[in-house]
Amino acid sequence: MSGYQPGVQANRTAPHGRPQLILDVERVLGVSARQAIRAEFRFDPESPLIVCVEFGIEGGPRVLWRIGRDLLRQGLYSMSGLGDVQIWPSNLEERATAWLQLASGDMAALFELPVPPLVEWLEHTYELVPAGHELSGVDWDVTAADLLRGPRAQSD
Repeated sequence: MSGYQPGVQANRTAPHGRPQLILDVERVLGVSARQAIRAEFRFDPESPLIVCVEFGIEGGPRVLWRIGRDLLRQGLYSMSGLGDVQIWPSNLEERATAWLQLASGDMAALFELPVPPLVEWLEHTYELVPAGHELSGVDWDVTAADLLRGPRAQSD
């Protein structure tokens, strides 16, 4: 669809202080068939390695994907990801978009994302938690002890 410009529908930061971006994107169904989808990107500084993206259509089901923040950022400029999550720039001169392909089992979905609002939003997440500092708040002694203890039975 020539000239497609997805809409930006939300602020860069939600009321609870966690950066959120809501975009109107398109799911590619075929050569000339597309479906309008709302994509809600959320970032939690307490889990800085991932971005949660919830896809949905009005009145329909919603699907949540967790995507590596670095993978998402790299994919806006070059091919990124293997397997279930892949993202790459469209390289179209008339619009700055990227392709996001999500796969699960024998199912796959391809989305076209607008790059400029996503870049701006991602840069804000890197201001909150800079690259290379994602694990600086982890108490490794407690984490190691929890791993060694294994899963705990929940009490009623």
